[in-house]
Amino acid sequence: MPFIDLRTTLPVPADRRESLKAAFGQAITTLHKTETYLMVSIQDSCDLWLGGRKLDQGAYIAVSLYGSASPANYDKMTGQLSRILADQLGIPAQAVYVTYHPVNDWGWNGQNF
Repeated sequence: MPFIDLRTTLPVPADRRESLKAAFGQAITTLHKTETYLMVSIQDSCDLWLGGRKLDQGAYIAVSLYGSASPANYDKMTGQLSRILADQLGIPAQAVYVTYHPVNDWGWNGQNF
C-alpha cells in the first residue's frame, strides 16, 4: 500500500503526469511494493523554499508505505526518484527533498490490512 505524493514548483502537463506515474510505478518495486496498489498525487506549480530561497525548479516527494523498508532501499529509492525528476522535469537533485513514512495501520476497501 504505497502512496507517492509529489509537489513541484513546475507546471506538469497531462502527458508528463502519466509518464511520472509510470516511472513511480516502476521505482516502487525498490521498496518491495508493486504498482497494483500504488496511489500517486502530483501537485504542480507549488511554492517551495529551500534554505530561505524560493525555488524556480524544485520538488518534495513524500513516500508512505504499509510496513517499512531497509535504509539501503530507501537510499536507492531516493536516487531513483531524483533521476526521474531530473530526466522528466529537469529538476536537479540538490533541489529535491524525499521523506519516507512507514505506516503500521493502513485502510482500504472499508477495512484495515
